[in-house]
Amino acid sequence: MSNRLQKFHNTVASLYESTIIKRPFAVLTFLFALTTLAILGLPNFKLDASADSLTLEHDDTIDYFREINQRYQRGDFLVVTYSPKAEMFSDESINTLKNLRDDLAKVEGVQSVNSMIDVPLIYSPMRSLAEQKESTRTLLTPGVDRAQAKQEFLTSPIYRNMLLSPDGKTTALLMNLDVNNHAIELVRKRDALRAKRDADGLSSEEKIELERVSEEYLQYRTAAAATDSARVEIVRHIAAKYHDHAEIFLGGVTMITSDMLTYIKSDLIVFGVALVAFIVFVLAIIFRQWRFIILPLATCLTSVALMLGWLSWIDWRLTVISSNFVALLLIMAFAFTIYVVVRYREIHAKHADWSQAHLVMETAKAMVEPCLYSALTTIVAFMSLVMSGIRPVIDFGWMMTIGLTVAFILSFVIVPAGLMLLPKGEPRDGGDKSAKLTLPFSRMAEFHGGKIVLITILLSLGSVWGLSKLEVENRFIDYFHSDSEIYRGLSVIDKQLGGTATLEIILDAPKVPAVTEKADTAATAEEDPFAEPAQAKASADSDDPFVEAGSSSEAKAVPKSYWFSVGGLDQIKQLHDYLESLPEVGKVQSLAISYQVAQDINGGKLNDFELGVMRSALSKDIKDILIAPYLSDEKQQARITLRVKETTPNLRRAELVERIGHYATEQMKLQPEQVHFTGMLTLYNNMLASLFESQIKTIFVVFISIMLMMLLLFRSISIALIAIFPNILAAGIVLGGMGLAKIPLDMMTTTIAAIVVGVGVDQAIQYIYRFKEEFAHCGSYIESMHRSHASIGRAMFYSSATIVIGFSILALSQFIPSIYFGVLTSFAMFTAIIGTLTLLPKLLLIFKPLGPEKI
Repeated sequence: MSNRLQKFHNTVASLYESTIIKRPFAVLTFLFALTTLAILGLPNFKLDASADSLTLEHDDTIDYFREINQRYQRGDFLVVTYSPKAEMFSDESINTLKNLRDDLAKVEGVQSVNSMIDVPLIYSPMRSLAEQKESTRTLLTPGVDRAQAKQEFLTSPIYRNMLLSPDGKTTALLMNLDVNNHAIELVRKRDALRAKRDADGLSSEEKIELERVSEEYLQYRTAAAATDSARVEIVRHIAAKYHDHAEIFLGGVTMITSDMLTYIKSDLIVFGVALVAFIVFVLAIIFRQWRFIILPLATCLTSVALMLGWLSWIDWRLTVISSNFVALLLIMAFAFTIYVVVRYREIHAKHADWSQAHLVMETAKAMVEPCLYSALTTIVAFMSLVMSGIRPVIDFGWMMTIGLTVAFILSFVIVPAGLMLLPKGEPRDGGDKSAKLTLPFSRMAEFHGGKIVLITILLSLGSVWGLSKLEVENRFIDYFHSDSEIYRGLSVIDKQLGGTATLEIILDAPKVPAVTEKADTAATAEEDPFAEPAQAKASADSDDPFVEAGSSSEAKAVPKSYWFSVGGLDQIKQLHDYLESLPEVGKVQSLAISYQVAQDINGGKLNDFELGVMRSALSKDIKDILIAPYLSDEKQQARITLRVKETTPNLRRAELVERIGHYATEQMKLQPEQVHFTGMLTLYNNMLASLFESQIKTIFVVFISIMLMMLLLFRSISIALIAIFPNILAAGIVLGGMGLAKIPLDMMTTTIAAIVVGVGVDQAIQYIYRFKEEFAHCGSYIESMHRSHASIGRAMFYSSATIVIGFSILALSQFIPSIYFGVLTSFAMFTAIIGTLTLLPKLLLIFKPLGPEKI
């Protein structure tokens, strides 16, 4: 086996020499052409922040969410808040509001605009059903008492906490956007085919259909994202025209998505340029030679250009989570090139008489194995993200895996080939002078080892304590700076106009068995507090507007509209009242409102017959507001919508949903299968829960996988444990620190542990590999440590300094998760390099895994 391996090594070395060393110009020309082709695809580069990019793999909840949206024809919306400088109900303010409403209604894709000048007035004053049906009165109807209308907006069950703030100074315009039914049908068909493919496999026709549907939906989604973003800008432009008359803010999921993408695009450009500039600065400070600035920089930029170009050509889109892929790839490519350049300069300093070809070839031979294992262990760390179950995290894992492979290959192509085209020059390795940066750490390990061990124990205990406090609760509003327009708008909506995060509760009618005998009927009535006495039911059959003529007794067991009956509405009202009592909940809307309105108009409680009359007597305008959004007769289903106040202190989404579910099943005695939750809050909550689970899962997989890689590389379990422990500690410190500082995991920080371990283990491998070489040469653990710090330790220090300072640039971002990601990654990498330069060598000195000294 060793002979075969040696033969393979010789073959690879011969191939490498015949191409990179002997034909560098041809290799670089080919690479330049390939990079140019990739760059041509960059105009197709896209970021994706759609619901698809933030959900779990095979997530049934998003399919249910789409199903409900289609059934009730309720899609996305934009909220525009309007706080006039004049008194709200003055002619000036109302005319300005009307003009604003008219302008917003003209925006493409807006189905309707609901505002306080559009909605029907029912209590100003109270009118009979006949009058309500004959004509709908609004705030613009001549003769309407505006003082009464204001009271209706503030106190009526329909409009309170929705259209007018409690102080009467701010109102909301709700822009209902068109529901793209075709797109919903496409994506549900695609997901169904995907589920079948993963469960049972697809026929050849179904595979073709899946490909067709996926492509068609992707085109729809792309066009919709561009339209949504343009719509937000149009609305902002419209709002800007009225800033002289009122303070106006925007809100809504569509706007959050649009602004989030804008911030991320800005971060990509600003952070990318700043990181490249810093890399140039570091290379100039370290090497002070143009060749060692241009060649590493060319490697980094080519790696990014090839990957982004390829991703653009195949339309593989970056998401909020994978947007950091560019920065990480730049840094990893930089680390590989630093290791190669530092080793080349060391060999050049020792063997100044060697030819350039000999120097380059020996450098490649010396560094390819440690860099290969570093790349593989880092790849293993990122591959663990594939297990997360969250689509964008999975994509991030694959992108980094492929990108690291490209960066590793290019580091052994561009730098060596470039050096072959340049004269050898005189050696300028800083040697001992530059080692002044790293030797203090080795002396610390030699003379203060006890303190290092004690600090390690204390940090380990603190990390465990902090990890027990780590959580994943996030609020959309906390993603933005408090002085930003989006934060201020969300704050106004949340505190004054009924909340921001939407939650929907879908109630299915109970499955009542067919009633065929009087005894069964009596038993059913006795068990069901909402059932009518048998005699009353029989006498009322002919008058019941919900029972078709000629229907059988089995059909009568379940009313045509279970929920629009006294029994059903009483249940909905009970749940509605409970929701309104919760401090986290803002505006609640359901059939309970129409029930209350009907009772107010009637002057008392209604029976089923009167409810049926009332329903048929309502005008279409009122039905569209009070009934249609909350009732599906066909599905025997009722819908309750509520908005959660994200500014509520200590908001816990999962606990809130659990409390509501518990009340519905335990207090109201509804069956669990009758109660369903959906809406953006549910989708986001599922993702957050999965983030926490995936964090635990991926960390475990990372450590086990890297341990196996270490065993393969060093063939020693003690060395493997020593190498990985400082990185486990670094990951634990950053996650534990987040727990102690009450910084929750979010879409971006969930990947920090994998990044820290992947990059940190890369450094540990480089260090131990060099330590083994030095130990084989001198036989002394302490001398090997000092020599390793003075050589590979410098390259590790340079690459880590670039990572720490480079990611700190994200602190200037407008997107809070990017700030957390940058600062925490910087802190984690600082911890990792300190551990690798102090704790790792101390562990080598304590356990002596390479055997006894040979002095």
